Amino acid sequence: MNRYPLNAMVASTDLATRLTDPRLVRFAENSTTGARPRPQSLGGGAAGVALLHIERARGGDGPWATAHTWLAAATNDDLSAGANAGLFFGAPTLAFLTHAAADQPGKLARALATLDTATSTLTRTRLAAAHSRIDRGGRPALAEFDLIRGLTGLGAYHLSHDPAGELTKAVLSYLVRLTHPLPDAGRGEVGLPGWWTDLAPNGARSPDFPDGHGNLGMSHGIAAPLALLSLGMLRGIVVDDHDAAIGRICTWMDTWRQDTPSGSWWPGFITWEQANAGRVPLSSLQRPSWCYGTPGIARAQQLAALATGDTDRQRIAEAAMLGCLRDPAQLDRLTDSGLCHGLAGVLQAAWRMAAASPEPDLAAELPNLVDRLFTQAECSPQDPEFLDGHAGIALALHTVGADTAPLSHWDTCLLLG
Repeated sequence: MNRYPLNAMVASTDLATRLTDPRLVRFAENSTTGARPRPQSLGGGAAGVALLHIERARGGDGPWATAHTWLAAATNDDLSAGANAGLFFGAPTLAFLTHAAADQPGKLARALATLDTATSTLTRTRLAAAHSRIDRGGRPALAEFDLIRGLTGLGAYHLSHDPAGELTKAVLSYLVRLTHPLPDAGRGEVGLPGWWTDLAPNGARSPDFPDGHGNLGMSHGIAAPLALLSLGMLRGIVVDDHDAAIGRICTWMDTWRQDTPSGSWWPGFITWEQANAGRVPLSSLQRPSWCYGTPGIARAQQLAALATGDTDRQRIAEAAMLGCLRDPAQLDRLTDSGLCHGLAGVLQAAWRMAAASPEPDLAAELPNLVDRLFTQAECSPQDPEFLDGHAGIALALHTVGADTAPLSHWDTCLLLG
């Protein structure tokens, strides 16, 4: 009998138990600014821990009282719906959480109405600004379209909770428009993709990236729009030029896919010089993380393949993930345990890809991945956060332990499902 799902659930429960009482859990201050933790932060505040307890409660593995206590802690601040709000902070985060906690029709209806309205208003404002920027021929900031801060994250929320709604289709239509090329970095040429930014990967101007870059990652790059467009199509939500937009993204990503005997990989980003040369150095191989590495990008590619019926693309995506999971040298580069940069993110992506694959190979690698995560998590800092700490680790282990897609749809915020 294979006991790894049971062991994963036991470990998940142990981590969740350590995060029961908000009064006893300490979130780290921002190491750069010294700013206090923000309750409404999904990545690094009470909101992320609330999501863990909501998922456990929905599956009957934990009490609703704990989930509601953490939800109250997440809302213990003035509602943020300004320039810094997005799926991972502010009103959209609380809307996402509250929908996850509403396990019965009509539950939390008043709060949902308020949060939906705030999130919808924010989405309309962001869409208007994005279309105005495209009309001017300017290049986007990553925060305009990315998953963490931008319209892809807001679109993930709308697709999850109002799939046929006007705003869902409006975000998908914007992403379609984003895939059309714009003039190349002021040179008057055409060829760079519409998501090419004048900024560095950290979202700021930098002399190291004088002509910007094209980002392939899931957290801040084009993999997330690809995943959202694909999930929309899989759910029957299709807008004009939808299929062609998926094709444009895939064609560009195919250009930069690096094929090796052990599987394919994609660079996290492309510089202007690399775009001109048509090649990237081996040093561009990212650590295999959800945010910038093979697991996140391969899952986006698999979703695109499933949406368009491209069996060759599905095979390549799954082989890329399998090559990553079977390569200790790649996995050894992961020194973190969390969802964003670490093994928990690999595990969640691998479980999702295995569940969608007709072949058993990916599923066969899950026990080894769980064992590796056990070993690493024991030595990791006592960080409670969702993206980088125990809340996210516990959620990934819960998925494996339950061996079913999350009932709260928590990994929608990672665009893995």
